[in-house]
Amino acid sequence: MKEKIFIFGASGHAKVVIDIIERQGLYEVAFLVDDDPALKGIEFYGYKVIGGKEELLAVRDQISCGIVAIGSNRARIAVAEWLICNNFDLVSAIHPFAQLGRGVTVDTGSVIMAGAVINSDCSIGRNVIVNTCASIDHDCTVGDGAHIAPGTTLCGTVRIGNGTFVCAGATIIPNLNIGDDVIVGAGSTVIQSLADGVTAVGSPAKILK
Repeated sequence: MKEKIFIFGASGHAKVVIDIIERQGLYEVAFLVDDDPALKGIEFYGYKVIGGKEELLAVRDQISCGIVAIGSNRARIAVAEWLICNNFDLVSAIHPFAQLGRGVTVDTGSVIMAGAVINSDCSIGRNVIVNTCASIDHDCTVGDGAHIAPGTTLCGTVRIGNGTFVCAGATIIPNLNIGDDVIVGAGSTVIQSLADGVTAVGSPAKILK
């Protein structure tokens, strides 16, 4: 029998995570959880939303594993930390049409979407999103809670810091270090390393003051 899990989140991103879980075939979705009180009791994408954190704690003895399906990095990290502090375990979801090379590691809570390519010896941290058709080349490191958006390209030996958001269609050339909590604008081309907390946009990318 498949292990039953919950999905925390009931929005568009959760639809994609549900689809991956179903296609992956390792787990059975028991129910959804969302802190929006307006969603309690509704059916979302074929699964009941039981409520928020309080309702989840009430059923922890029955279902103790899940995954956070929230697009916002800060919100996803905060919920994941709350789950761990309350003795829940996190699982990862990898679409069967994603390609993972030799030596790739994916930590707990992370989601790898359809068409993503992650090449040899890359390390994907906890609660990361590697979105549709993103390309991550050899020896890259993606920090906890980061989001690599659809159609992005990380060339070889790039380091992405914790909580960083690389927006859709951005390219980062080889051997760069992108700090924590950085935003790389959509379609940008990054040709130099970026310090923590900055926003960089354009081609070549420039830091916004």
